[in-house]
Amino acid sequence: MYWINLALTRMGFWITWALIPIVVEIIPALISTAKLMHLHRHEPKLTPPGKWPWVTIIVPVYNSEDTLFECIQSINEQTYPKEAMQIILADNQSTDGSFGAYARAQNTFPELILRYVNTDKGKARALNTAIYESIGIYVINIDSDGLLEKNAVKNMVLRFENDLSIAAMTGAILPKEELVQKVKGFGHRLLAKNEYYEYAQAFLSGRTIEASRDQLFTMSGAFSAFRREVLMETFLYDIDTIGEDTDMTFQIRTRLGKKVVICADAIFYVEPISGFSELYTQRQRWQRGELEVTENYMKQTASLKRFFKNFLVRRMMIDHTFTFPRMIWTFATVVLIAFGYSSLILLLSYLLIYALYVVVAVVNFVSVSILLQPYPTEQRFYLRLWWVTLTLPVYMFICSWIRLIGIINAMTTKASWKMRGLSEEKNRLTAVIRDDVQTIRQRWRQARKGKRD
Repeated sequence: MYWINLALTRMGFWITWALIPIVVEIIPALISTAKLMHLHRHEPKLTPPGKWPWVTIIVPVYNSEDTLFECIQSINEQTYPKEAMQIILADNQSTDGSFGAYARAQNTFPELILRYVNTDKGKARALNTAIYESIGIYVINIDSDGLLEKNAVKNMVLRFENDLSIAAMTGAILPKEELVQKVKGFGHRLLAKNEYYEYAQAFLSGRTIEASRDQLFTMSGAFSAFRREVLMETFLYDIDTIGEDTDMTFQIRTRLGKKVVICADAIFYVEPISGFSELYTQRQRWQRGELEVTENYMKQTASLKRFFKNFLVRRMMIDHTFTFPRMIWTFATVVLIAFGYSSLILLLSYLLIYALYVVVAVVNFVSVSILLQPYPTEQRFYLRLWWVTLTLPVYMFICSWIRLIGIINAMTTKASWKMRGLSEEKNRLTAVIRDDVQTIRQRWRQARKGKRD
């Protein structure tokens, strides 16, 4: 009882900080989960068309020798009619044997309608060139280092054919379960399984809710689909931003005023994260692309009159403004202990916040496992990862710090697809600290010399 009274009397200030994630993240997450289950129970039955329409599948290729054949094989294994699929491989200046992988696939899968086109360097340029070469009513983009689930193309076309208001959609991205299980090393394996869990919740849950509100922020650059006639109304992919997928999303939804959704039962499998260094550069690149596109479109849509009605404003407040409380939680421990707060009370406060995030992870875990019922193998693997609900808050906390660094770098460095890696950042930080220490020493010596003189 003594410790409970002590906690209640001395945690007042810290509980205020706990209210931020409760109000901004946890309560909305619980409400969204309830809505997700409602949407799942009332999914409309889709009717196949009398004749399957032409679909163009674009695969940007850049030094994809090791993965391209398997990617094409996954297209060959689609349940969609092969005679209604055009596949364009858009090579943007590869220097390896990517063409050889294409030639091998051409011989192995003679029923596929395959084309290989050379383009200028850059993924956006490759996509734009291939779009002009496309003949399909629908255009689907997939990365060359991933694999399509066998029903992915058919499920996307079904959504398009049954809802004429849909202009574009993103598929669901999941790390390949077999590759996740083969990851070596405890730290790398822990990271890969948290990433798998994050992707499952982000696409099957988070983006489904965003799409239901017409607020889908980004169609995945790894797997998206469009009505070709809508694509031709856009400015195509922006070659001047590293967030070309986000820019295309906003072109269609904001500039053209058309509907963008997610097709959660169209799955594209990608390789698991190669390590923390890739996570570090990947999340900064995503953050930078998001900021670039958001800045552009907020100038057009975030008027003072509709400031808080604009979902971009709310997104930026949640994604960026509330990143700083997490930073404060990290440094506040030292400050509050200096102000006389008990280390035990602070520990209890952190445990309270951590427990709340675990609760949200558990709720999402249950809802996503229900959504994975059509994929028994995937569902069994996901259910075996129940323990990730305990590690996910720490993983997301680390990702939020990386995103914060991305915000800082976006303000101080020139945009580039190739972001600075963790080792380069460490070397730069070490150099800055060494330089600062040297400057302080010089100033201190000069001050001492001045006093003697």
